[in-house]
Amino acid sequence: MIQVKNFAVTTAFAALLGTASVADAHFGAVIPSDDIVTQKDAKKIELAVKFLHPMEGDYMEMAKPKRFGVMHGGNTSDLLPNLSATKGKEPNKAFTSWKAGYQIKKPGDYLFFVEPQPYWEPAEDSFIVHYTKVCVNALGLEEGWDEPVGLETEIIPKTRPYGLWTNNVFTGQVLVKGKPAADVEVEIEYLNESTDNPTTVQPPSDPFITQVVKTDANGMFTYAMPRAGWWGFAALSTADWTLKQDGTDKPVELGAVLWVHATDMR
Repeated sequence: MIQVKNFAVTTAFAALLGTASVADAHFGAVIPSDDIVTQKDAKKIELAVKFLHPMEGDYMEMAKPKRFGVMHGGNTSDLLPNLSATKGKEPNKAFTSWKAGYQIKKPGDYLFFVEPQPYWEPAEDSFIVHYTKVCVNALGLEEGWDEPVGLETEIIPKTRPYGLWTNNVFTGQVLVKGKPAADVEVEIEYLNESTDNPTTVQPPSDPFITQVVKTDANGMFTYAMPRAGWWGFAALSTADWTLKQDGTDKPVELGAVLWVHATDMR
């Protein structure tokens, strides 16, 4: 088997085959227009909801999510009616992602979350369901960022997930059905379209596309983010339930995904 070392060549080769590159790490994403809302800011934020390979900028078709909501002050609100579809186009395919606006009314931490429709991935012979979260802090009250939403699997931040400088260490705990998940693989990718940097990253070889760490016995993991912009953490496990594809039971990959933003110190 020939190993392709150059990122550009890998991407071009994958395009010829009509597939994603060999890294092939899927990420659900909820990206807000701002992760810290101050008194000087406009109080309405925009949220982009999508399914993609973040480093490679390769998007997948995303059906309308099963759930889209926000938790603030211990209360959960349904935001699914707020979603509207957006159509995108890449050289070899068209895709659908989603967007919504949200009006900030009170101080505190807002935990936005998505439960998608199961995504069938033929290359892995399994379904993918990524429960995805992001935290937006508003108006100076730093309260609520470490609260669980109650998803089947999720990452609970042990480092405050906003106000992070580039190279800060981020620590999270992976829960599956509310319990710490030991020895779980956590995939980490940079959103290679972040507006924080004028140039995109060109990984020198495939292993640089997706960083990988594992949780300890208490479900904890740690990673230092080396570049300003949005970083996605996806903790992967296998569901104890299956879904049918063409009449056959297929496994389901569960992803606990959390997005955090790093800023250069100037």
